Amino acid sequence: MADRNVSRKRSNRRRTTWAKVCAGLAGLALTVGFQGTAAASGRPAPPSPQGRILDLPLAGVGGLLHPDAPPAGADDWSCKPTREHPRPVVLLHGTFANAYENWGLMSPYLKQLGYCVFAPDYGGTPGNPIKATAHIPVSAQQIAEYVDRVLKATGARQVDLVGHSQGGGPTPRWYLRFDGGTDPAHPERNKVHSLIGLAPSNHGTTADGVGTLVTKLGLSDPVGLLVGQAVKDQLVGSEVNTTLDRDGDTQPGVDYTVIATRYDEVATPYTNQFLKAGPGATVKNITIQDICPRDLSEHVAMAYDSNAAQLVRNALDPAHAQPVDCDLTLPVLGG
Repeated sequence: MADRNVSRKRSNRRRTTWAKVCAGLAGLALTVGFQGTAAASGRPAPPSPQGRILDLPLAGVGGLLHPDAPPAGADDWSCKPTREHPRPVVLLHGTFANAYENWGLMSPYLKQLGYCVFAPDYGGTPGNPIKATAHIPVSAQQIAEYVDRVLKATGARQVDLVGHSQGGGPTPRWYLRFDGGTDPAHPERNKVHSLIGLAPSNHGTTADGVGTLVTKLGLSDPVGLLVGQAVKDQLVGSEVNTTLDRDGDTQPGVDYTVIATRYDEVATPYTNQFLKAGPGATVKNITIQDICPRDLSEHVAMAYDSNAAQLVRNALDPAHAQPVDCDLTLPVLGG
């Protein structure tokens, strides 16, 4: 009986020893595996944006109540860029919007990724929630002054611009060409590294035919006086668009990304949003439904589209681009 007990004890010790060895080997294998994955990617996988269908309407209400407030995550003037994200991101809102309502998804998401994020209001008066209605060259000059302020505060050499509608199209393009955003003779001196446009009104809009009718009837000036000069500036064939398009779409040394939706009802036709690369520039034109077929976002919802936010992430850091985790998004609400 004693021999049996000794035998059982020895057997149990062997099982315990082998269990510890196996656990150690498994732990070592897992550790090596994880280290190999981290080494291959160079960094952990980025977080996904948390789009919710009520974010946009709630931000709209917030924009009315706080028309001059920055969105969450933006305008930390003590922020210093990191080696991983050396360029601050400047978010430019669209026509009739303000920074608070336009960037309730994008600003905190980019801040979470580790960027210094800034979001100016432009083209409007303090206290008025309806902004970006001024003449586009006037707004572009305001952007120029703001970018200079960001560069001085952060110590960065360049910024990346992310804009929606007007803020992703004619206003930053005017700044890049005419207000010091780029130096065509010395692109290494550019103040802007990249321009990423969400549903940008790059070549003007027909506004689903309404804009064309307004132009043919000679009503562009009254419309500009009624709803803002920026609206007139964004019609197909406007003086602003003609001037911008005269010498090509791009500036040397700038990387351009256009993220458009087939369901755009404002910047129409949506193919007018696409750019053609000129000397020394790169252009990536993306129709979001080609990446995420279930994406139903139209013009307004693009700023609250979690799929679009991931495409912005990849455009800002193409060396560490990740596959887009596509989700269903809805017209007007995003998600």
